[in-house]
Amino acid sequence: MIRGKIRSTKHHNVLPGFGLTMGYTTLYLSILVLLPLSMIFFYTARMGWTEFADTVLDPRVAASYKLSFGASLAAALINVAFGVLLAWVLVRYRFPGKKIIDGLVDLPFALPTAVAGIALTTVYAPNGWIGSLLGFKVAFTPIGVVIALIFIGLPFVVRMVQPVLQNLEKEVEEASSSLGASRLQTFRKVIFPELLPAALAGFTLAFARSLGEYGSVVFIAGNMPFKTEITPLIILTKLEQFDYSGATAIATVMLVTSFLLLLVINLIQWWTNRKFIHG
Repeated sequence: MIRGKIRSTKHHNVLPGFGLTMGYTTLYLSILVLLPLSMIFFYTARMGWTEFADTVLDPRVAASYKLSFGASLAAALINVAFGVLLAWVLVRYRFPGKKIIDGLVDLPFALPTAVAGIALTTVYAPNGWIGSLLGFKVAFTPIGVVIALIFIGLPFVVRMVQPVLQNLEKEVEEASSSLGASRLQTFRKVIFPELLPAALAGFTLAFARSLGEYGSVVFIAGNMPFKTEITPLIILTKLEQFDYSGATAIATVMLVTSFLLLLVINLIQWWTNRKFIHG
């Protein structure tokens, strides 16, 4: 009798049970993620430590690390500042053309990266519409690389912050103001704690996306060794030269470094959530 009651009150999930769904998930991740990544380490293991060190510490390769990580970090930081501002404008204000601007935010997602690179190069070249008005060179410099990475990373920040702002009621800010808080205090005590986890998540996505970007950067960078050559381009060059071990060695460095940086960022995000949400 008791057993019958237990069966009658048992919750039935729409999806299959844990074992089957976990099996499909593991198979999916293994085929699309773990197996390809393991091949990087497999090909790299063919090299000796001396050859590996000579490859990944080559001055030309080291210069590309500096540009790729530095430009990605700079672009992600800029995207956080302007992405939060753009999300605030889209959520809190009504103005003509708002839906058009909101749709344009997603344009880097749909636009082929090569098309974006060509367009940015045309605009920021010395004889371009914007480049001709500037008193300094943008295209074919590290500044051009940062601009391209800002273009492809901005939507990540906007789309992460926008839902949080939509759920943040204006009444909360009005209550803070009615209690005597200034605008700065309201932002620091009420708005900022709510936005920080989403902004950090957007920063992480923008940074990770920028590290692996190739199509939109390769045109505007100019690809000058030791100056504007990004690491993905060096990897592609080694693949074209059939130097698979050298390409995977550099890719391994990028993969491990990116993983460690993203791990640190996620730990900071976890600590921030715990501090501001759980007190």
